[in-house]
This record gives sequence, structure tokens and C-alpha cells, in this order.
Amino acid sequence: MNVLYLHGLKSKLKKPKREILENYGQVFAPDIDYSTEHFQPKNILKQLPNTEFNVVMGSSMGALNAYAISEIIGRPALLFNPPLVKYREKEFSHKFTRGLSPKNILLGGSDDVVNATETLNFLGQNLQKSELNIKVLPELGHRISIDVFTDQVKEFFKDICA
Repeated sequence: MNVLYLHGLKSKLKKPKREILENYGQVFAPDIDYSTEHFQPKNILKQLPNTEFNVVMGSSMGALNAYAISEIIGRPALLFNPPLVKYREKEFSHKFTRGLSPKNILLGGSDDVVNATETLNFLGQNLQKSELNIKVLPELGHRISIDVFTDQVKEFFKDICA
């Protein structure tokens, strides 16, 4: 299984989280420079032109791009605190090619970067056709602890492999 993981703004996939993902397959985690452009799913896919991904994951800015890539390639996604609402007008006004794929979305109720309520409102207004599994953890902030990451990844693979 090939796993595409997209890090957030000013972040990288750290070794402990990489090791968790490697339990499920080969991990591809490209370094992405978000400084000039936040939304760049097609550029990310161009970096790995001969790789077929089974699942897409991302955190924060990476989750925004992972959401779009999931739609482009038609694969399930696990998204941690995606800032979907910040890019709705410009980026989600067009259709992607393969269609809708199931997504697990984890939102932090105490996130001071990505507002969970705004994201939920956006999802309710714009994504009625997507199969979504949305979880809000009231005490979770923007950073995803290794324990939460481990639990969510395990649950995600259990759901898609069932």
C-alpha cells in the first residue's frame, strides 16, 4: 500500500509518525514549500508522477491539499485540521477528475489556527455528496499528539480495510 502524507505549513513528517504510517505501507512524504502558494495539489502530484497512492493523509495545510488530491485520484483520505474554509471561494469552485472519495476528518475543538465550527459549517454547505467521518475532539488543539495520531491512523485503516 502506498501512503501519501502531506505535512503542514512550516512542518515536516517526524520520525515517530512516519514509523506509525510505515506499519501500513510505503510512505511518501514530499517536502512542500507553502511560502508562495498554499493550495498546490497538482504540483504535489507532479513530484511523484509514476506512483499510485492507495490513501492520502495530511495535517493542516497538508490536509487541505490532501483533500483535493483525494478527489483528484479518487482515494480515501485522513485529514487532521484541514483549513478548508480559508480556500473555499478560489479553490473549491471547480470539479476534480475522479470524483468523491471517503474522508475521515479530525478537528480540534480547541484549535486556535483552524476553527472547527467554521470547518463544520463549510462541510455542511459544500460537501453533501462526500462520504465523511468527522470527529471533533473538544480538548484537541492544532498540534496532533502521537497518541491521537496513532489512534486515528489505526481507526482509518480499520475503516477502509473492513
